[in-house]
Amino acid sequence: MCEEATEVETHHQQTAATTMGVAEDETPSSLTSHPNPNANNPNQEGVLEMAATESTIRFSGHTLDKATKAKVTLENYYSNLIAQHIERKQRLAKLEESLKDEGLSEQQKQEKRLQHAQKETEFLRLKRSRLGVEDFEPLKVIGRGAFGEVRLVQKKDTGHVYAMKILRKADMLEKEQVAHVRAERDVLVEADHQWVVKMYYSFQDPINLYLIMEFLPGGDMMTLLMKKDTLSEECTQFYISETALAIDSIHKLGFIHRDIKPDNLLLDARGHIKLSDFGLCTGLKKSHRTDFYRDLSQAKPSDFMTSCGSGSGGAMDSKRRAESWKRNRRALAYSTVGTPDYIAPEVFLQTGYGPACDCWSLGVIMYEMLIGYPPFCSENPQETYRKIMNWRETLVFPPEVPISEEAKDTIIRFCCEADRRLGAQRGVEELKLAPFFRGVDWEHIRERPAAIPVEVLSIDDTSNFDEFPDVKLEIRHIIKSGKTGDNLKTGIVNFTANCSQTSNLPASAPMPQDGEVIYKDWVFINYTFKRFEGLTQRGTPIKK
Repeated sequence: MCEEATEVETHHQQTAATTMGVAEDETPSSLTSHPNPNANNPNQEGVLEMAATESTIRFSGHTLDKATKAKVTLENYYSNLIAQHIERKQRLAKLEESLKDEGLSEQQKQEKRLQHAQKETEFLRLKRSRLGVEDFEPLKVIGRGAFGEVRLVQKKDTGHVYAMKILRKADMLEKEQVAHVRAERDVLVEADHQWVVKMYYSFQDPINLYLIMEFLPGGDMMTLLMKKDTLSEECTQFYISETALAIDSIHKLGFIHRDIKPDNLLLDARGHIKLSDFGLCTGLKKSHRTDFYRDLSQAKPSDFMTSCGSGSGGAMDSKRRAESWKRNRRALAYSTVGTPDYIAPEVFLQTGYGPACDCWSLGVIMYEMLIGYPPFCSENPQETYRKIMNWRETLVFPPEVPISEEAKDTIIRFCCEADRRLGAQRGVEELKLAPFFRGVDWEHIRERPAAIPVEVLSIDDTSNFDEFPDVKLEIRHIIKSGKTGDNLKTGIVNFTANCSQTSNLPASAPMPQDGEVIYKDWVFINYTFKRFEGLTQRGTPIKK
């Protein structure tokens, strides 16, 4: 009887697929049409005509878009169920492993298992609740990038403080950043370890995407370098070692960061390195590049020779170059063009690149730590680009800034041909053999005190971040309040605090009107994520 029912169900599915003109495992967006005598009619643009048994079925782009959304939704729903089951088994296995090492009595073990089961039950309950910006209390704006902003927030029900990154969907679609935003979300979900900033939640509303991550009060390496000018070789060894371990950890997961720069090296409360900004920041991915860079990538190597000069920036000495770099650095961090200073030459060439591009960036950062500015910095991005492409002549060390031969050799081994770079073949294992890293305790480096201690006065201390006094801390978002026909009634909620009345916030752009359809919104399906630790812990609300 079951076999007959299965055959009938299969027959119905095949019949439905045939009627729709869809082959098995084929997405609605890849439907192919039968010959149509009106195919060249300009009035038929945007409509797909298909042959059925007796009549022609016409699918508009909007219909195909909704069909694709339905398919993706179903696929993600069931794949998430499987993933959640696997994760729950892994958490239980991890608990049992820890119970073996703690030397507890059987009764104590049973109590721990019961507590874990209660947490799992609470986690399932909380996962079903919808998370939104109204669940967080805004505290302060702490960062701005080319495609988003970051705020310090506190979750109202737990009291935990987080960093909330906000991205406007319309900007992501318009600037072709969807793949990169998705990549960042996926990396942060998978890379759950000490070298990567931890993401606790991700969610969305019709206007914005939100990433809720751990707040690292130490600020970033860019701010530290601007305060210190240069670092000692001992400090440089520490930070480059930690950054190399962080890069190696994501390479082992199969990811290439491609945006390693001081802005994306965050410091925790103890002053240790964590990587951030996977796929968001400026100037590195193909869809981030300006027309200027696309045009320059077509130029011949000989085109770069005349303007590079001696590679010392003309008559500008190292002190003036450092001052110019510091003067312009902050503006570059917030611009949509960004700075190409840390980008490997093969990334510009668009001929293919691998994990070695992160090793190049590491060498550029090491140079900046010791000298005070990146090796290829110039007054404008065009000149910087030319210097990077002609690195054999332009990678020089100013004689007035003394550094050891071991440090010079390490930088040169980082900034060379991709297949010869230090760390390109065997990762950190190659760095362990380099003389500059002699004496580094690679296994326990995160347990030692940081090279430069971080002073943190409270859980919401933002003294290591920039001030944004002119930004109004408001996020305008849509809440569903009912339906009238096919039109969605919306209400507008302001997520605000006592800030100035002028706002430069991308998330506060014009709202869609009632019934307005945001096409392609389905590309953000399955963006929502909730981490087990985030939903099962409690904190203390901050007193204002």
